[in-house]
Amino acid sequence: MTWTTTRDLDAFEAAAGDFLRARPAEHTVLLSVVSSLRVLGVDAYGEAAPSFGWRRCGGPAAVDAAYVWTPPRPVLLSPMPDGAAADLADVLAAARAGVPGVNAGRAAAEAFAAAWRRHGTVRPAARRRLHRLTELTPPDPAPPGAARRATPADRELLRGWFAAFAEDIGVAAPRDARALDDRIADGRCLLWEAGGRPVSMAGITRTLVGTARVAPVYTPSELRGRGYAGAVTAAVSQAAKDSGAQEVLLFTDLANPTSNALYRRLGYRPVEDYLVLTFE
Repeated sequence: MTWTTTRDLDAFEAAAGDFLRARPAEHTVLLSVVSSLRVLGVDAYGEAAPSFGWRRCGGPAAVDAAYVWTPPRPVLLSPMPDGAAADLADVLAAARAGVPGVNAGRAAAEAFAAAWRRHGTVRPAARRRLHRLTELTPPDPAPPGAARRATPADRELLRGWFAAFAEDIGVAAPRDARALDDRIADGRCLLWEAGGRPVSMAGITRTLVGTARVAPVYTPSELRGRGYAGAVTAAVSQAAKDSGAQEVLLFTDLANPTSNALYRRLGYRPVEDYLVLTFE
């Protein structure tokens, strides 16, 4: 049982693609990042080349673990046996890859971190929870206004909002507008408009293997508490289902009880907890 690492996106998809697609909800982030690299270019997340890897646990098709790393962001881990996570930590440490951290389901993140402590310090950065939409329950009453698809005329407003969202959750801001332009062109970004102006937004990933994920949801601080985020999230969730998504997912920050309660009211239910850990 050995890890294979590569910077070749085609080789990674050929080896690990079936493994990822077999459990699209568990692998939602890895699948969407790989899709973005394919559509937008391998430099979509940063100047440094992405790195990929998979572990075989038997025959040539028996992959039981995978990772995707787009520096400078943390390494994304699939669910994996504890031994696989520990082995990967040693592989990346031996390569002196300068791993900044991991983002993964709790079990994989903790197993990786336990091995990484032999090489450096581990610090918790965020606790998140993956949710799955059951029965959508839009806010009733809805706030004033209505949802509409973002257009190229909204581009500069949304660039600012995407950057503000990244700052709020402590991640790197988008390096350019490619991902945003792609969302707008595909109709995958909705705005809630009230009083003649946009007041909130919600995006959705591409539907991959029947699964889409709501991200990001953002309301400027001075407009929060008015129901706009719930309304636009319900609208984008319904739009995803209308366009063919069989499952709709989203992540919440467990440090934010307000958003967790909101998404529960909309019909989202917990699937799995995730940890983001940084290494020093």
